[in-house]
Amino acid sequence: MIGKRLRRVASILLCIAAGVSPSWAGGDVPVISRQISDFRIGSSQMQFGSLEFLGGLEMVSSKALFGSLSSIRFRQDQKHFVVVLDTGQWLTGSIERDVKGRLSGLSDVEITPMKNSAGRSFEGKGYMDAEGLAFDGDRILVSFEQEHRVDVYPDPGFAQSRAIGTLPILIPRKMLSDNRGIETITVAPASSPLKGGVVIVSERGLDRDGNRLAAILSGPLKGQFAVARDGSFDVTDGAFLPNGDLLLLERRFNMAEGIGMRLRRIKSADIRPGAVVDGELLLEGDFNSQIDNMEGLDAFQAADGTTHLILISDDNHSILQRNLMLEFRLSDNVKQAASD
Repeated sequence: MIGKRLRRVASILLCIAAGVSPSWAGGDVPVISRQISDFRIGSSQMQFGSLEFLGGLEMVSSKALFGSLSSIRFRQDQKHFVVVLDTGQWLTGSIERDVKGRLSGLSDVEITPMKNSAGRSFEGKGYMDAEGLAFDGDRILVSFEQEHRVDVYPDPGFAQSRAIGTLPILIPRKMLSDNRGIETITVAPASSPLKGGVVIVSERGLDRDGNRLAAILSGPLKGQFAVARDGSFDVTDGAFLPNGDLLLLERRFNMAEGIGMRLRRIKSADIRPGAVVDGELLLEGDFNSQIDNMEGLDAFQAADGTTHLILISDDNHSILQRNLMLEFRLSDNVKQAASD
């Protein structure tokens, strides 16, 4: 291990001496996208309960850094976005749409190393294993696992700045395993019962009853709560809807059951200190669906007033996995079963 580290340091020093950036230093990133037209493979079905599938992308790049997408948040224009990579990088860019309004590609993609509170960047997972991302006024909040914490960055200027603060997470760090920490951080609408409170949910930090540890970090209802765990699914991201309900993205991967993902909706009134929340199942996918290691989720209100959901996957920089972006439209008027 020491020899490997020394070789890596020597390589970086040689790059600097030669005026060449190390492979993880970031920069402009060309992305090639293939459109996805069906969610269920080989099926023309577009409606899944209250969700309508609008299309998606499978994305590849010649830049080795592209991948390991952990969380995504869209700006108010619903076009520009910020992503954190679990290798300790920021990824920014914008989505492109075809004449029918379907996702068609990414443009202006850039990758920049994240900096810790001391202004240092680190290659690979470990100290900068970024998993969650949230916009909160003039700051961006990022949750990290392994070194469990929530760091604060200025917005604008986050990509060039060191972390300027850290939020108390309210969950005992000893109850969070190294690689199953704070996967979700999101900010509630100001008009909701949480009054703009910051919410975190752990991937597999469990209480004595086997429920996932979670907390409201700010606002009038500040305190700990829990999310009911069902089967072998783990929480990987979350996003609040305009009415204050919380959507949770969950994933499953094991040899016995294979790959899976699902979306659950938690009522806003249920989220309070001491509660164990559960929710309505909106969508479930497996190997028959266009999914992979689904890790990121955002929700926004489109120009026509409808609510859109964007999901992204983490390919773990593996040739056996894919970087996906999927888009759905949510309608509260549709009452079909999520498994239709």
